[in-house]
Amino acid sequence: MSASTPVSSPASAAARPTRHVTSGGTRVYTLSVPAFPHFAANVFVVVRGEPAAPTYTALVDAGGSHEASTAALEAGLEAIRRDYSETVAWETLDRVVVTHPHPDHVAGLPFVRSRTAAPVAAHEGAVQTLEHPQGDPVTRQADMEGHIRWLGLTGGGTEAEYAERLRRRARNTMLPEAVRVQTVLRDGDVLDDVFTVIHTPGHDGSQVCLRVDDLLLSADHLLPRNSPPLMPERAQRGAGLRHYLASLDRIEALDGVGVALGGHDGPMHDWQGRIQSLRDRYDDKLRAVLDAAAAPVTVHDLTHALHPRLRPMQAILLLDQTAALAEYLTARGDLVETRREDGAALFTRA
Repeated sequence: MSASTPVSSPASAAARPTRHVTSGGTRVYTLSVPAFPHFAANVFVVVRGEPAAPTYTALVDAGGSHEASTAALEAGLEAIRRDYSETVAWETLDRVVVTHPHPDHVAGLPFVRSRTAAPVAAHEGAVQTLEHPQGDPVTRQADMEGHIRWLGLTGGGTEAEYAERLRRRARNTMLPEAVRVQTVLRDGDVLDDVFTVIHTPGHDGSQVCLRVDDLLLSADHLLPRNSPPLMPERAQRGAGLRHYLASLDRIEALDGVGVALGGHDGPMHDWQGRIQSLRDRYDDKLRAVLDAAAAPVTVHDLTHALHPRLRPMQAILLLDQTAALAEYLTARGDLVETRREDGAALFTRA
């Protein structure tokens, strides 16, 4: 496995490519694009064959839908052509692969589809979201109201503020318009004789990691700087800490992987060490939840107990995370869940 090679590109600071060459000679280019304001996501271009006449080219993920993201994607492709003499273009693309249907990774798919007819591949659990992004708004809102009650967001103040933010989230879609999935992926599939598909639920129930020779595209399952946001399994099938930890075990068991490239930030050469640090971090979080649940407490109040300096912009993600931790501990028998008259879940140390 070669070391990463940064290349400067005046076209777009956000789209400067980094190249990895696998043991089999496959080139994997990382493009960092601004998926949200002040938040970048990685898009990957995977190339096989001679640079002047590639035999296979794939795009993995698509970034955001706004102009800054799509412009960075275009500039990144141009930088790969210019700086590496790779003959890659929209019209020569063979495949588009989705790692998981979150907006920072798939909202740019309609733009990509407007540029290329390359078939889209995604896990079977993501097909409904990609092909019918609007879903059933009535059911989605009703489910969210039940979730809001369960979290204990039935009062005023921050409870009312968070409840309204969750209602807005339920009205949002993962991508602005439908995109057809031509190839449905399942765990263990080998796509195009290039990618080995590893289903890694937890962060999202339909997330996949992709192995290419001795390189792992670890999506948002394994990141170098942060633990991925989790929500409880009761809110999304396949989400939650139980699935996430089991998926870490699956990835750790891979033999012969030299580097992992996540959906955000840079490469992970000590990716197995990163897995252990994530396990340690979750052990600390679980102990903190148990310490804070000496008396019955809602997810809302537990979140504020664990994060007394909680910043408003973090609130919803931390509510999700706290709910996932409490759900896991309850299933393990370390917490007992009861219900308040208004439907709020109350958690107490067993």
